[in-house]
Amino acid sequence: MKIHLLAVGTKMPGWVVQGYAEYATRLPPECALLLKEIPALKRGKQADLRRIAEDEGARMLGAIPPQCTMVIALDERGRLLDTPALAEHLQGWMGQGGDVALLVGGPEGLAPQCRERASWQWSLSPLTLPHPLVRVVVAEQLYRAWAVLRQHPYHRA
Repeated sequence: MKIHLLAVGTKMPGWVVQGYAEYATRLPPECALLLKEIPALKRGKQADLRRIAEDEGARMLGAIPPQCTMVIALDERGRLLDTPALAEHLQGWMGQGGDVALLVGGPEGLAPQCRERASWQWSLSPLTLPHPLVRVVVAEQLYRAWAVLRQHPYHRA
C-alpha cells in the first residue's frame, strides 16, 4: 500500500523538507508515504481566493492516483484521532488492498469539492496549522501509528 500525500504548495522551507523526509523515509515499502505537490496559484491583492482554492482543488482531485480506494481530506473541522485510533485506521488501510490519498489544502484550506470527494475528514488539531507544517505532522504521525502496529520502541505511551 502507498499513502499519497497531495499537498498544495512547492518550494517549501528547508525545515519542512527535512522534517517530512525524516519520517517519510522511516516508513517501510509496504506503507510508503509519497508526496505529490500541487503548485499553488499566485495570490495578489485582487485575487479571488475562492476561485483559487477551487482551481487548486480541481488540480488536486485530478492528481489522485487511480489505485486509491480511500481519499481523506485533512481539515480542521474533521475527526480528531488519537494515536491508537490512527494506528487502527492505518492497519485497516494496509489490509484493504488499495492506496490511500490524503489531501492537504493551501493557505485558504481545502476546496469544497475536495471535502465532498473524501471518504472522511481528518483533523490533526482543533488549532489551525500552517499547511507546510501539516506535511511534517502527518508524516510523523503515520510513522508513529506504524510503530504502534509493529510494537516498535519509537512510540512510548
